[in-house]
Amino acid sequence: MAVTVTHDPPSGTGGRRSGPLIITEDADLLDDLLRLCAAAGATPEVHHGVPEHRGGWEAAPLVLVGDDAAPRVRTASRRRGLVLVGRDQDDSGIWRRAVEIGADHVLVLPDGEQWLVDRIADVAEGVGRPALTVGVIGGRGGAGASTLACALAVTSAREGLRTLLVDADPLGGGLDVLLGGEAAEGLRWPAFATSRGRVGGGALEESLPRLHSLRVLSWDRGDCVAVPPQAVRAVLAAARRGGGAVVVDLPRRVDEGAAEALAQIDVGLLVVPAELRAVAAAARVASVAGMVLRDLRVAVRGPYAPGLDDREVARLLGLPLAGEVPVESGLRRPGEGRTPPGATARGPLARFCTGFWERALTEAGAA
Repeated sequence: MAVTVTHDPPSGTGGRRSGPLIITEDADLLDDLLRLCAAAGATPEVHHGVPEHRGGWEAAPLVLVGDDAAPRVRTASRRRGLVLVGRDQDDSGIWRRAVEIGADHVLVLPDGEQWLVDRIADVAEGVGRPALTVGVIGGRGGAGASTLACALAVTSAREGLRTLLVDADPLGGGLDVLLGGEAAEGLRWPAFATSRGRVGGGALEESLPRLHSLRVLSWDRGDCVAVPPQAVRAVLAAARRGGGAVVVDLPRRVDEGAAEALAQIDVGLLVVPAELRAVAAAARVASVAGMVLRDLRVAVRGPYAPGLDDREVARLLGLPLAGEVPVESGLRRPGEGRTPPGATARGPLARFCTGFWERALTEAGAA
């Protein structure tokens, strides 16, 4: 006879997918697995054997079988996402039992707890394709990188993509200000300074200010000008798991936190004004950022100095050309107007961003 134990889901889970199926009669092991499910924000279904109701075994996104229950699931149909979990570090027989039931993984607690929390959280959040993550960095100060980052995010959100804009430049003045949302409610970077391990993607998104149909992670007006690299890694990983698009405004100086951000970026845009000193400065930035970021492209901003055009700037830097960033008032005087960069769908900056996303998403789909 199968015994089912149900647990009320935490508030605010909305349409979150169901959690794992747990099969065990070991009370101590069950306590451990329920604790790990709670840490991952998942709601499990618990049975002593293979569920009798139709689809219970096949439909579960993840099945955690206690080592005590291995004999009871030996005749069940084979499926992916089956983990055999034990507590005896010295029991070599667990590997034989894993083969007998067709388990994908063998886990012995407590050593594998963090891996299991991450795996449970993945199925609870319904993780799919990670977000296309674009980093924007200025070739020199005042190049317009923050404005372009905002325009890319605003354009992405307008096209219906789930979009998160991340301000990774603590000395840049705050992207929430550029978007006209300095007073908007929500968390800023200092609130995540102690983050370690895994950050829930849904919880992260819900905690951030919502501006112009996108979520923004920026800096507050306090004294904090850095967060540990572990926190940067955890937060950006959570942002990427939600899918859609993530745009990161990067600092020109690559410290440990910026290096963590660069490591999670798919495409980088180096914004370079078309003048010789800017090209020389951008070469230094590119040499450092390029050690971490594999796909770095040049976005050239006019007006052009004599003898320069966008192709020549790209050639001098030895980088592929992403295009010419058009000149418009929102780009040259950021923050003076109430309309955020890229908000005018028919404006030249928005058209540049739309074209960029079309190409980048096509390339990502073909990868």
